[in-house]
Amino acid sequence: MSELAELLVERDRFYGVAQTDPDAAAIADALFGPVPAGRALVAVLDGAVAGLAAYSFLWPAAGVTRSLYLKELFVRAAARRHGIGGLLMRELRAVAAEHRCSRVEWTADTDQPEAQRFYAALGAEVLPTKLFYRV
Repeated sequence: MSELAELLVERDRFYGVAQTDPDAAAIADALFGPVPAGRALVAVLDGAVAGLAAYSFLWPAAGVTRSLYLKELFVRAAARRHGIGGLLMRELRAVAAEHRCSRVEWTADTDQPEAQRFYAALGAEVLPTKLFYRV
């Protein structure tokens, strides 16, 4: 859990969060507690945690199917350009297929053109018909 906590600290710094103090117990509860808040695929490079894809299932999607919602895709700066992001996305699609999801969905920050280029290279399209809300 400590390596995952360190990865999340790096992610917070990347997004401009001034101070972060991830609690390993909270991470364990979110992923492995009695009511998991989400799931995560973790990538390891040279024996160290290099990236993660955190996701949840949403229902209903089209008809009565479910969708896989990617909440966070993050690869450590030192581990980028090794194909880890693409590998995580391929594994997510396999998870979605295994669970009979009709789609995989996610958002990207408008001020992250590198992420947008990465997703476009995967063949993903921006949906101009959707708005993202937060309370």
